[in-house]
Amino acid sequence: MATMLFQGHASYRLESESGVVVYVDPFAGENYDVPADLILVTHEHPDHNQIEKVPKKESTKIYRAADMLQNGVYRTVHEFGIEVQAVPAYNKMHKKEECVGYVVLIDGIKMYLAGDTSKTDYMTELAKENLDYAVLPTDGFFNMGVDEASECASIIGAKHSIPIHMKRGAFFDEETAEKFQASGKVIVRPGEKIGL
Repeated sequence: MATMLFQGHASYRLESESGVVVYVDPFAGENYDVPADLILVTHEHPDHNQIEKVPKKESTKIYRAADMLQNGVYRTVHEFGIEVQAVPAYNKMHKKEECVGYVVLIDGIKMYLAGDTSKTDYMTELAKENLDYAVLPTDGFFNMGVDEASECASIIGAKHSIPIHMKRGAFFDEETAEKFQASGKVIVRPGEKIGL
């Protein structure tokens, strides 16, 4: 079974059943103890792009927004049996041409990893993807707040939705997590690992 380990803020680690390790937006917390096969960076703000924290192999692949969004075209790549599709992510604090979210297919589980964003027109397209998980920011300052994130979760219609990026200066905020409303809501606290 694939797993997700939440490190805090917007940082987490996915691992396939066969042991392929994917770090997303490394910055927060601990558990940078397993070498990466793949590192995904949604944008270049310093609370999302600390790839030096991640132990690497000679074969490690790193994809940043600039790799995945070129001349207005969102790319899809396949690495180590995992599909990674870049999708739009933007708001007043994040330029559309500099940021991406990802739709990741790992062990047959399809996940929308929103990155830093607010509601986007593309979310109606995501509703057609039959997503298993949506991982959404909820801080209400750099990104959409918890009410808008709840609305986006409803639009996207993933089987499960996970709130992250909750409060300025904190890796996690229980009050925000509890306020987030979504069918199949899953709260994951820093250091916790869940089966997908």
